[in-house]
Amino acid sequence: MIKVGIIGSAGYTGGELIRLLVFHPEASIVFAHSNSNAGNPVSQVHTDLLGVTDLKFSESLSKEIDVLFLCVGHGDAAKFIEGNVDYFKDSKFKIIDLSQDFRLTEKNKTYNLTLNTQNFIYGLAELQKGKIKKAQYIANPGCFATCIQLGIYPLAAKGLIKDEIHVSGITGSTGAGQSLSSTSHFSWRNNNFSIYKAFTHQHLKEITQSLKQLQPGLDKAINFIPFRGDFTRGIYATIYTKYDGTIEEAYKIYEDYYAGHPFTHISKVNPDLKQVVNTNNTIIYLEKHDNKLLIVSMNDNLLKGASGQAVQNMNLMFGLDETMGLRLKAASF
Repeated sequence: MIKVGIIGSAGYTGGELIRLLVFHPEASIVFAHSNSNAGNPVSQVHTDLLGVTDLKFSESLSKEIDVLFLCVGHGDAAKFIEGNVDYFKDSKFKIIDLSQDFRLTEKNKTYNLTLNTQNFIYGLAELQKGKIKKAQYIANPGCFATCIQLGIYPLAAKGLIKDEIHVSGITGSTGAGQSLSSTSHFSWRNNNFSIYKAFTHQHLKEITQSLKQLQPGLDKAINFIPFRGDFTRGIYATIYTKYDGTIEEAYKIYEDYYAGHPFTHISKVNPDLKQVVNTNNTIIYLEKHDNKLLIVSMNDNLLKGASGQAVQNMNLMFGLDETMGLRLKAASF
């Protein structure tokens, strides 16, 4: 049985992680850490877990675990490690970080923490499953980054990115986290739509870093326009770039690339977002228009874009079937 600790367990990704792990046949949650909710039942915050678990939030930390999940905000994972030196010193447990703190190879060289942060492996199985299996520390990818990269990887692996890539992506409100802001409050988000961080989104750096692993020397721009959608969860990305082959050849490239990856599915029927919500799946659909290939990629930002992918990585790190505890079914209506 894999003994689990969770930091930041009162947030969206922490709650989603608890929901997955309480039903995981090979995992047991030792503690779910939360300073603000210490002593309270987890079900008081994650109300759908009432009757499912008697777990209470904890303020204390235990080293008697096999893996620690860091479900905290961007910048806070590094701060947590730095502020708990004695806890991490000589620790043997594995770490899966869901923030962006350790995703970028160059940035990891600048950290001066208890851990050797250069040992963090970028945790996208569709890119480097073999490295994840051997890893001690995992930097879980971003939600937009996962969705967009999975839409592009097969082309990069064949060296077929010959021109700029254009991406429009729409995300649900849970992508902004649980803390309220002027653009995440229901009264603003409902019946509304807006653009943000055009061409500057933070996930662009990790996307570029990964694509260069598959297509070294890649120097084409990725033009990314993110949108805030009027829905709770899910990401829907449309991607296009120049492509000289036929649509049949494109489908063969994508099907071959994802043949050994159980959570990425290639559809020949135009899909909709509800097919992936509440699952760990990514669905990809292709169309050819003149000399351009249109790629539609979609996933659930809290599952394949965060906590589901984190559990997938845990499974790989401990030698389990990567699908264990993750065979989730989307709602049909």
